[in-house]
Amino acid sequence: MDIVTAQEMYDWDRAAIEAAGIDGKMLMESAGRAVANDMLQHIKKQDKVIILIGAGNNGGDGFVIARTLLNKGYEVDTWQVVPDEKISGDAEAHKKIFLSSGYDVYPFTTIEDLHPHLERADVVIDAMLGIGVKGRLREPYASIIQVVNDLHAFRMSVDLPTGVPAGEGESGFDAFRADYTTIIAAPKLSVFLQQSRPFYGEWNVVEIGLPVPLLEKPKRKLWGIDEVKETFPVRAADSHKGSHGKGLMIGGSAFMPGSIAMAARAALKSGLGLLSVATVREAIPAVSSFVQEATFLNVEEQEGWIAGQALEQASSYDGVLVGMGLGRRDGTEVLLQSLIDSVDGPLIVDADGLYLMKSLLPSLKNRKTPTILTPHPGEFAHLAGVSIEELLKSPFSYSRNFALEYGVHLILKGPSTIITSADGEQRVDVSGNAGLAKGGSGDVLSGILLGMVLQTESLMDAMSNSCVIHGCTADWLTQETHSETDLLASDVIEGLSRTFRTLSSSSRS
Repeated sequence: MDIVTAQEMYDWDRAAIEAAGIDGKMLMESAGRAVANDMLQHIKKQDKVIILIGAGNNGGDGFVIARTLLNKGYEVDTWQVVPDEKISGDAEAHKKIFLSSGYDVYPFTTIEDLHPHLERADVVIDAMLGIGVKGRLREPYASIIQVVNDLHAFRMSVDLPTGVPAGEGESGFDAFRADYTTIIAAPKLSVFLQQSRPFYGEWNVVEIGLPVPLLEKPKRKLWGIDEVKETFPVRAADSHKGSHGKGLMIGGSAFMPGSIAMAARAALKSGLGLLSVATVREAIPAVSSFVQEATFLNVEEQEGWIAGQALEQASSYDGVLVGMGLGRRDGTEVLLQSLIDSVDGPLIVDADGLYLMKSLLPSLKNRKTPTILTPHPGEFAHLAGVSIEELLKSPFSYSRNFALEYGVHLILKGPSTIITSADGEQRVDVSGNAGLAKGGSGDVLSGILLGMVLQTESLMDAMSNSCVIHGCTADWLTQETHSETDLLASDVIEGLSRTFRTLSSSSRS
């Protein structure tokens, strides 16, 4: 599923009207009906519904939605919250159809007049403002939203909640707080941003008849379990351990053996053929008891930590993961620089490795093989040299610009994980739940990532699939055997068996 900016959505509408010859009024009819039918899953026949209609296409959709619900026998009051002169074009045409069909529109005068009607409503549908909104709301929208957000009614929005910007870079806005949003044609960027995501509530996307072959494709997609099933690697019957990758993990310490142990077990559970773990001698007993299938490399150490020296053996592996439990001691950059210079396959950098990577970023531009960085927002803000607040306002832009500048692949972890390739393609994974907000979850994801990268032809598919596999495993566990409170990173590792069994059966069918 594509993810679009406001301008890209405008371009899609233009392609439908100008290139495909679809009449604008017909497109609005299709959109309004699709939204109404989707919203009906949340509306009971006995509910009293109020639809708030503003200017522009969103308001025009509102007239179609109101007419559709009334035709189906629902109790609907339609309130126009802007003056008549603000209703123009296709929206005006649909208002005329609405009135000619025998239905009434209530004109908004004051919030005091509207307030008692809102208090009696079971459902309030927001069809006031669409994707063109920028900055703080003016009256009467600001007052209406302040009242509606305090109601006990079920609140729904058309395409995006009034007041929520469609794109990045905005902050400090007031908006309609929807319980459910029906999104038209494709989700907008703001669905996935920390400051705007809560205003959408649950959401669904409806198809409205746009001419798909004529639409310019954005380099952004929503990636989910269906996409994973389509791209999941299938094992050949005559494959052997060497067919599924020979990986190396570097990290861990006498004080933090668990991080690399979990990453190692997750990688092997994800199908990696051969795995070696480079860690300090004191950590090996703890790691080997948890991961009996791995082999181990001796590394130089200082006071229980891996020393900052080159690891010559790294060049003999298909791919390397470094960072978990590595520590942030001065001099460890020497180890990272040696990996940047010598590893011929994918190099994945996580955890402490990301902190140490900041001074080495220019050298990544010279790598001929992929580098994958897996930061959470705090780590990425450090790497990019911006505040976390600034990053979270525009994560798509910062991720893409950073990836293009340094030639890296980036996984920006969060409730909406943004996966960016070195050429700027982006995908978003929204799987997972609050049960993953535990120590070790990132280590498990990195282990899955190493396993999938060394078994999947497409690097972008491997990164995207790893994120979804990690998140969906947590989702299935909390639905079936665990809660978000008791879920541990080690539970997710063991839950991978169920996930891969499901994916393997899907890929064979």
